[in-house]
Amino acid sequence: MSTLTTPAPDTTAAPLRIGPHTVAPPVVLAPMAGITNAPFRTLCREFSGGKGLFVSEMITTRALVERNEKTMQLIHFDATETPRSIQLYGVDPVTVGKAVRMIAEEDLADHIDLNFGCPVPKVTRKGGGSALPYKRNLLRAIVREAVSGAGGLPVTMKMRKGLDDDHLTYLDAGRIAVEEGVSAVALHGRTTAQHYGGTADWDAIARLKEHVPEIPVLGNGDIWSAEDALRMIRETGCDGVVVGRGCLGRPWLFADLVAAFEGRTDAFVRPTLREVADVMVRHATLLGEWIGDEARGVVDFRKHVAWYLKGFAVGSEMRKRLAITSSLEALRAGLDELDLDQPWPAGADGPRGRTSGNNRVVLPDGWLKDPYDCAGVGEDAELDTSGG
Repeated sequence: MSTLTTPAPDTTAAPLRIGPHTVAPPVVLAPMAGITNAPFRTLCREFSGGKGLFVSEMITTRALVERNEKTMQLIHFDATETPRSIQLYGVDPVTVGKAVRMIAEEDLADHIDLNFGCPVPKVTRKGGGSALPYKRNLLRAIVREAVSGAGGLPVTMKMRKGLDDDHLTYLDAGRIAVEEGVSAVALHGRTTAQHYGGTADWDAIARLKEHVPEIPVLGNGDIWSAEDALRMIRETGCDGVVVGRGCLGRPWLFADLVAAFEGRTDAFVRPTLREVADVMVRHATLLGEWIGDEARGVVDFRKHVAWYLKGFAVGSEMRKRLAITSSLEALRAGLDELDLDQPWPAGADGPRGRTSGNNRVVLPDGWLKDPYDCAGVGEDAELDTSGG
């Protein structure tokens, strides 16, 4: 792929330590439902040269304990993936503990991340995801069970600032993480109410780093380029970055991130449309191989089409056609009709993915009455499927 020479970046970040694992450069792929499955992780890891940490999409503890067929597929890791990283979602300490012990005893992963950051209503209405840290005692109980059951596996957690600006939880949650033996915390600089709208509050990441100097703090939110990652570390003092929407349709962003942190100024990827098309076909092919059915793989790939083609001169009719293909042959044929010599478009490195904000936060009845009491939250509140 073509590259673009850039000014020498500031590469002051040290390698990230998560338990026994060294992550260098300190870059983590954010878990994203329906996105960060094994095929997408493979692409990102290939572009990074195997450097960084690539986390699975959200795995529901109840579904894992019950050995749900879809969930067992989602925890599949390629033989080259190391360390193997699973993100767990749960609201019941007992179920979370069972899931973590299962992972440790059956050697299903090398690192466990706890999801306390998901803002979607079907999760928060059950008290999970970004709703859960408001209940401090419940948060502590879940984290304690996870760390206790993990044996030698490091446990980390990802969270948001809080429910909204009137109900911030991240400083208390960070202190609980330290006290219960969590190896690192990641903060998305938005509230649940913001979802993915507005601008991420990097100042909150800096405040969390000052509040919990005992463990690594990772920053998340509005990292659209390698320069953004370096700037976040420089401005907040965080120990690493978690990259989510910025890599949608752009797995080569991890090549840029590695180059930036290693000070290589001539290695930023700026692919032509032809090169992008080749990655699209490979992505769809990997999905088909992973699912075990080419057509289903191409159908699953459809949601990625618009992200890959962002900024390129592709007519609306062709975009629609590519987004309804159901075979690799049709996908390749459609792409071959485009002007594949188009260079990487200006502005395509900017924001992508969901941007909605100012949402009503959906919570269980009476959730806000007491930030400590967790009565009424139990195993029946667990989701029974994984992947968000």
